[in-house]
Amino acid sequence: MKEPLFLCYPRCSTCQKAKKWLEDHGVRVTIRDIQLENPGEDELRAWHKASGLPLKRFFNTSGLKYRSLNLRDKLPAMSEDEQYALLATDGLLVKRPLLVGKDFVLVGFREAEWQEKLL
Repeated sequence: MKEPLFLCYPRCSTCQKAKKWLEDHGVRVTIRDIQLENPGEDELRAWHKASGLPLKRFFNTSGLKYRSLNLRDKLPAMSEDEQYALLATDGLLVKRPLLVGKDFVLVGFREAEWQEKLL
């Protein structure tokens, strides 16, 4: 099986915690810096569909960029196409870490959820 893709921002404490968890449990992943190589619209669409989560969950709502763009007020009026396009412009708008496996997508780090899918 191909290694899951781990999208993270190295300076993010939650990403560091998730990476350590992966290492501690011997889970091999392909690491991608979400700021240097942000996800494209097609990837985001596929991951969103596979995750079964609302699209809003893919936004880093606690990020500076999210707040500076006042997205809390703007998102409800945006179409899904507009939201995908916006997410694809900057990796720091995307909730992290993201873990993309063959048959799952995990958004954010919830240890129990990761344990269920990976161990």
